[in-house]
Amino acid sequence: MADAHVLVLNASYEPLQRVSLRHAIKMLVREVAVVEEEAGGSFGPFPVPKVLRLVRYVVAKWRHRRGHLCTKSAIKARDRMCAYCGGTAETVDHVVPRSRGGGLTWENAVAACLRCNHRKANRTPAEAGMKLLFSPTAPPSTWGYTAPVAAEQPA
Repeated sequence: MADAHVLVLNASYEPLQRVSLRHAIKMLVREVAVVEEEAGGSFGPFPVPKVLRLVRYVVAKWRHRRGHLCTKSAIKARDRMCAYCGGTAETVDHVVPRSRGGGLTWENAVAACLRCNHRKANRTPAEAGMKLLFSPTAPPSTWGYTAPVAAEQPA
């Protein structure tokens, strides 16, 4: 029961998020939510909630990120193979090294095997005498999942 999650509804009964049972009980103590559906049992003076509804309406405007978040795991998922030799991708290499101002961006990072990554070291592919099998680009907007980001509320 400790790892159970509780659905939180807005005052208008729109689903907002899932929270831990601990967080749900804190919401009940602060009286910011009421129990809409019980899971059975009790937690002190409170019934164990399955669904909570907020007492006051919360403005929840959602917007999607314009592009995909560039992470090392996303780079490896995009490339699926070493950009230098075509072998198994085990790490991520910066085309322009970070020490020279290259960042973790879709256009500057490629998946690489350990051997090629160590061989290239702190150099550009041209300086290391290595060629990229493909040029890195940002994935199309239809690729993967873009997580919603809550909009800031006006003050």
